Amino acid sequence: MIKKKVKKDNNIINFPAKLSSIDKEIEAVVFAAAEPLSVETIESKISKKADVEKSLTRLQSEYLDRGINLVCISKKWSFRTSPNLSNLMTQEKTVEKKLSKAAIETLSIIVYHQPVTRAEIEEIRGVAFGTNTLEILMELNWVKPGGRKDVPGKPIQYVTTDDFLSHFNLQKLSDLPTVDELGAAGLIDSTNIDNTIFGTGKFYREKQDGKKEEIYSNIDEMLNSTLDTEEKK
Repeated sequence: MIKKKVKKDNNIINFPAKLSSIDKEIEAVVFAAAEPLSVETIESKISKKADVEKSLTRLQSEYLDRGINLVCISKKWSFRTSPNLSNLMTQEKTVEKKLSKAAIETLSIIVYHQPVTRAEIEEIRGVAFGTNTLEILMELNWVKPGGRKDVPGKPIQYVTTDDFLSHFNLQKLSDLPTVDELGAAGLIDSTNIDNTIFGTGKFYREKQDGKKEEIYSNIDEMLNSTLDTEEKK
């Protein structure tokens, strides 16, 4: 391979710089380090004695006009992103968190009673909403407003989304387990359940209050186990 000569305006001919094997070792050591390295540390990691400071100065010059620069801070060396490109180096981190029991209960109620209002969800659960419970489900895009109920006050009704189906690997809502299937799987006692309450917007009366906690906690377990499986993938 023929190297081209570079001629500057001052008529001094310079050849393109070629890194020595030691320069390359030092370059690799600094690049692989998790933190800035002192000259002494670098000396202890290369294959033979060398003028490490001279090599570092040479490498610093080589990287001067590149996307990453070799910098020396408090007598320690490291590669850093070029300052004029730092705006590109933003970091985004996804933090996975489990849904609260209240959120899972709320989701299971919406799944089987949609469209359902906030007041109806609270009546089924037997407790008022906690802070941001419904908002968390909407932020995940598993639940969305589905129109208003034609009663005084016109409360918003909530339904599940296509993202909910996608997350739980469902083609359509009818793929959800029925009351009989839940009973056959041992998740609920289907002999004491009025099948008409599922998927119709109807909910338990006072005589059924003693049953609903067990029923929904079992459905919660089913949804929760699916979430756990997703996290392990």
